[in-house]
Amino acid sequence: MKWMDAEEMLRRAETPLFWVGAFTVASLALWLLYRLLSGFRIWVLGNGQLLSPKLGKWAVVTGATDGIGKSYAEELARRGFAMMLISRSQDKLDDVARSLEEQFKVETRTIAVDFGKTDIYSKIEVGLAGLEIGVLVNNVGVSYSYPEYYLNIPDLDNFITNLINVNMTSVCQMTRLVLPRMAERSKGIILNISSASGMYPVPLLTVYSATKAFVDFFSRGLQEEYRRQGIIIQSVLPFFVATKMTRIRKPTLDKPTPERYVAAELATVGLQSQTNGYFPHAVMGWVTTKLVPSSIVIFLGARMNRLQRTGYLHRRKLREQRNGTNLKKSE
Repeated sequence: MKWMDAEEMLRRAETPLFWVGAFTVASLALWLLYRLLSGFRIWVLGNGQLLSPKLGKWAVVTGATDGIGKSYAEELARRGFAMMLISRSQDKLDDVARSLEEQFKVETRTIAVDFGKTDIYSKIEVGLAGLEIGVLVNNVGVSYSYPEYYLNIPDLDNFITNLINVNMTSVCQMTRLVLPRMAERSKGIILNISSASGMYPVPLLTVYSATKAFVDFFSRGLQEEYRRQGIIIQSVLPFFVATKMTRIRKPTLDKPTPERYVAAELATVGLQSQTNGYFPHAVMGWVTTKLVPSSIVIFLGARMNRLQRTGYLHRRKLREQRNGTNLKKSE
């Protein structure tokens, strides 16, 4: 009798269970299709035509003389923007400005300031006065000279101040100067260059990682505040790019040249408020934030940086020994 009751219950449950299963499969299929279409829209079709001087005549790039910043300046000049270049070295600024004028026949201006200081923004404000700015790229940034434990960082007090001023204060202050006129015109784009290091803590690069997390949070919060006014504020989180800062000399598929990275990243503007900017980096970002537990990512990051620290200190010791030997010989 009990066996018959159980069989009857299973028979009655068969239809509801079928529809639950069918609904689950259909939901997963639709989700997968949506993700595939979204990925195709972002990484294949892109949104490359969005950035044009219709947003405003001028584009402003900080940290514009090397690496990713220089590539942003070149790509935006190629699209017809007049360029305001801001960096520390006037000689390098002049070289980049001259190159942009010769290659792309655009107007250029420069402002030489040290973003490690906080008294520079009145000078920048004067330099930006009267310009119709369509794009701001907050790119300037500094990192560690080598991975190191917090208390062992050389000249720690000045290191903290400089890193925060360059990586965080510059983003807030440059946005303060540029955003009001964008809001008045209801158009403009601000690209804040964070880092994949800001997606999770990176031990032995802890302060750098924390400053880049700030840039990411600042960007996403501000995007929600101003998106209804027609402003796009994008958080850009690259993994390794072959630049002077990363000391990567040979580009690979997952470590692209700055030019290749910037071309891919600009195609995501208006499609992603938070982006890794480059398809292989997006895959890496998905794996490290969705598939792998954060504790493992942090552990592996610490292990990699300890090895790099050991290698750096060993090479430095050998250099010091060679220099000491050469000094004795010269005496």
